[in-house]
Amino acid sequence: MRITGISTHVVGTPWRNLTYVRVHTDEGLTGVGETRMLGRTDALVGYLREAEAHHLRGSDPFAIEDLVRRMKYGDYGRAGEIVMSGIACVEMACWDIKGKALGVPVWQLLGGRVTDRVQAYANGWYTTERTPEAYHKAAQEVVARGYQALKIDPFGTGHYELDHERTRYAVSLIEAVRDAIGPDTELMLEMHGRFSPATAVRLARELAPFRPAWLEEPVPPENLKALKKVADKVDLPVATGERIHDRIEFRELFETQAADIIQPDLGHIGGILETRKLAATAETHYVLVAPHNVGGSVLTAASLQLAACTPNFKILEHFNDFADAEITKVVRGAPQVDPETGCFTVSDAPGLGVEFDVDAAAEFPQTQARFDLWAEGWEQRRPR
Repeated sequence: MRITGISTHVVGTPWRNLTYVRVHTDEGLTGVGETRMLGRTDALVGYLREAEAHHLRGSDPFAIEDLVRRMKYGDYGRAGEIVMSGIACVEMACWDIKGKALGVPVWQLLGGRVTDRVQAYANGWYTTERTPEAYHKAAQEVVARGYQALKIDPFGTGHYELDHERTRYAVSLIEAVRDAIGPDTELMLEMHGRFSPATAVRLARELAPFRPAWLEEPVPPENLKALKKVADKVDLPVATGERIHDRIEFRELFETQAADIIQPDLGHIGGILETRKLAATAETHYVLVAPHNVGGSVLTAASLQLAACTPNFKILEHFNDFADAEITKVVRGAPQVDPETGCFTVSDAPGLGVEFDVDAAAEFPQTQARFDLWAEGWEQRRPR
């Protein structure tokens, strides 16, 4: 079997574009992969066009390790977000092809499953007015749908510092959410790399009474010593990693023991096997894995393949019940959260267990998507 070419399909929403890559073979099997880029979709599509000519056409889709190595290192330049995202889309699609050809799910090819259910946590649910009353109601709706965990960034446009008035308001939002969801639902606290270490520590202590399940990206991701400074001073688990695009770059994070939970994005870090290798390394450091998952249903399906065979997998982020829920129609067999358990059921279907619908995708053309965390009202995900 050989790869004959690829086709790319960009599905647009007001705040994000989702890029789907279909890998075609001479035996008629097609696989699909996905990533979500912010502001770099055209660059990704351009890279994939070059990669198709240089690396993909004529390659064996079963030889995934070799294909990833050539795409990552064969152009000599250091692979960053765009290249690693392109690799991820192709890599996922090749696993999809391999699973379909052999009649087994991808998790079966990666050592077999250790679980058949994966807990989900909701994100993208607070796209309403930024008031305690509105957040209380929205959080109740999340729990009513069966979710037993949800995440929120209550800090508005905070950057490095957050004054007393805005701190009190953020606390009021979290208080309203905790009241809505009760004591047992997990509440993840997102900081989006906004703050200085001192501010992050202060806010963590202010919000500790509401028992956050973790403190996510409290400082910008480039300086791991700053992250360790926070980790050493708070009593909450620290989570980070969505903006690290090469598993090798996690080495220093593990060495400093600055994080309890890592959040690689399968769509940015080279795909399923690259993330599985990273998870194995994390396990040797007693670190849990909770992937960043802000894409659509193919990325969710790929993340679930990883979850099924990863002993230190904690929980999976899910946007598509709340933000742009209509885009799930572009994927047949899209994973769904069980309203009784708040979990995904791991699929036994071959490959990734989903199929991309080209005709449905055509209903969502690429947009000039914009997502600016420093703009007022960013959380509503409706850019002007």
